Amino acid sequence: MRNALGLMLASVVTAVAITAVWFWMASARVEIAAAPAALGAPLADRLAAAAPANPAIAKPATARDEVEVTGAIAAKAAVSVPPKSACANPDALGVSRVVEIDTTGGPGFGFEHFKQFDFLTDKEVVLTFDDGPWPYNTPAVLKALDDECTKAVFFPIGKHTTYHPEILRQVAAAGQTIGSHTWSHANLNSKKLTEEQVRDEIEKGFSAVKLALGVAPSPFFRFPELQHNPAAVAYLGTRNVAIFSCDLDSFDFRAKDAAQIINTVMTKLDKQGKGIILMHDFQRHTAEALPTLLRRLKAGGYKVVQMKAKTTLQTLPEVDEALIKDKVPTASTRPLGSVVQTVSE
Repeated sequence: MRNALGLMLASVVTAVAITAVWFWMASARVEIAAAPAALGAPLADRLAAAAPANPAIAKPATARDEVEVTGAIAAKAAVSVPPKSACANPDALGVSRVVEIDTTGGPGFGFEHFKQFDFLTDKEVVLTFDDGPWPYNTPAVLKALDDECTKAVFFPIGKHTTYHPEILRQVAAAGQTIGSHTWSHANLNSKKLTEEQVRDEIEKGFSAVKLALGVAPSPFFRFPELQHNPAAVAYLGTRNVAIFSCDLDSFDFRAKDAAQIINTVMTKLDKQGKGIILMHDFQRHTAEALPTLLRRLKAGGYKVVQMKAKTTLQTLPEVDEALIKDKVPTASTRPLGSVVQTVSE
């Protein structure tokens, strides 16, 4: 009897123990299974779970909800980063549009000599500057352009580039377009120059710009004095270099003061209605005139178009090497004290 009762008691205890163990394991499995579901839930659900209940926004979360919320967060982060090229002047002249030029075959621009490509509309202008880079004047021109958040095309002289490569690098850093204006500003239409010398003037000018900048220039070229040698024009065509004349000349190199430059440009522009404007960042009066001239353009309803090249120019390696061998650029980096010393007073 005692054995039977003992056996029954043992069976009951065993059953209770088994039931307890099963219940504990089942609860654990429920909690473990629930955890990934919470971590993998849509972001909208997780945010709603942490926020006070609001029946007005309570709705089943979907994959689309997760994308929208994530996108909103990304957009907010992007807005917080200020634009790199924001203009500080709310009333700036600016740039109305940028045109890309395919220079294949050497197209010409500027109605004083080339009539084929009439791409400017009424009240549009292209600003261009020749003969730089030069101390004070070129930086002053750059500041005036930067203050009005606008752009131009620069045609530097090769020799000037070797004198002041750091100034030409400022032109490039400002986002301006840079072409070339020969090596020494020689008149390429002169009968004194051979065909080889003309080509040398062209190629050395481009190579000097490349060596100063460390990158190839735009295939944009302007003849000194706008004197177009027919053979040189044909050569530039084989090199796929666009040729620039102008629609109106400021004649700033003849001007007695800044006011005369402003008057010349605005009088011609108001008569013609648009055009490529020729100026010189080598001229001090031009640097002095530019801030007022740009404001006059803005007040007159004119808009600036920036011209950029579709590709850069591949300079000739042999010309590059020759300039390097000639120790170009010639600008000295030695401190003043190691060059000039007072030996007696």
